[in-house]
Amino acid sequence: MSENTSIELQLDNEYLALIREIKTYVSSSRIKAALALNKEVIQMYWRIGQYLVEKNKKTNWGGKLLEQVSKDLSYAFPEMRGFSKTNLKYMRIFALLYPLGIGQQSVDQLPWGHITLLIRLKNEEERGWYLIQSLENGWSRPMLEKQIKTNLFERQGTKQKKVTNFLTHLPAAQSLLAQDLIKNPYNFDCLGLHDEAQEREIENASIQHITKFLLELGKGFAFVGRQVPIEISETRYFLDMLFYHTKLHCYVVVELKATAFKAEHAGQLNFYLNAVDDFFRSPGDKQSIGLLLCKSRDQVLAEYSLRGIDKPIGVSEYWLTKAIPEDLKTSLPTIKEIETKLSLLDQEE
Repeated sequence: MSENTSIELQLDNEYLALIREIKTYVSSSRIKAALALNKEVIQMYWRIGQYLVEKNKKTNWGGKLLEQVSKDLSYAFPEMRGFSKTNLKYMRIFALLYPLGIGQQSVDQLPWGHITLLIRLKNEEERGWYLIQSLENGWSRPMLEKQIKTNLFERQGTKQKKVTNFLTHLPAAQSLLAQDLIKNPYNFDCLGLHDEAQEREIENASIQHITKFLLELGKGFAFVGRQVPIEISETRYFLDMLFYHTKLHCYVVVELKATAFKAEHAGQLNFYLNAVDDFFRSPGDKQSIGLLLCKSRDQVLAEYSLRGIDKPIGVSEYWLTKAIPEDLKTSLPTIKEIETKLSLLDQEE
């Protein structure tokens, strides 16, 4: 065995450890560099927007200003994209919405594609809420767009009263986090079902699209199983869906009802929660939570039904996709037509 070979074998494990350490450092540095670059780009767009706003106040150039600026910047910096007339409009709106700067609001931590979605929202509170959620949950641009289109801000309960007994049956810190679980309604368009779908059909579709289903439920849900059996007094009962919530550190029983909410639904879920606490709950787990999803929900009836129940339960509605009539399908544009239209719009910019 040669001296070089001996050295290579002797340093093998140490060398692999060194490579792992360097790779970790390089990966971390690349991420930091990308974030720093993104921040500089967003700051640049905001400052250009400020120039345009200030100049627009002092001159009567009107719409011609954006068109001329777009041409001159594109000519001066041919290697850079982003100086289209449409993008300059976004920069101007961006500066108008954040006149005092963007650092404190953390807007410069988001990519420009996210920001162009946010600045279309007129409500400042809503815009700020989606900003925070995007940063905390790491939403991609398509995910942010989906959440805005499905009105997550309103469904999360910011403007609608949530029907739960979490505040009275959970410790303060846990009850506030549990309240954030509830949306009203939940949007299950991703399941591709019609309004006539029955409970078992909804369950089956939920499993087929479990990733999308979990995204709609929210951050922290881990799937345990469906139709989970529990045997009590020689009778077997089945839980529709069982999850574990990694932030609340507790089991979450989800019951699906293809009908409007009924008072007995709350009693049934309370029974299941007692069983889960006895059969599944470990010493380190918190009290199990129930989530009852119905086709529709009468708020007063739900509030009366939860009164006096000891287990923490929340009641909400869900949406399902509505079928497209056959006669309408033929009038919808094809994928090719949509792509052609988008291509023409890009050329106009």
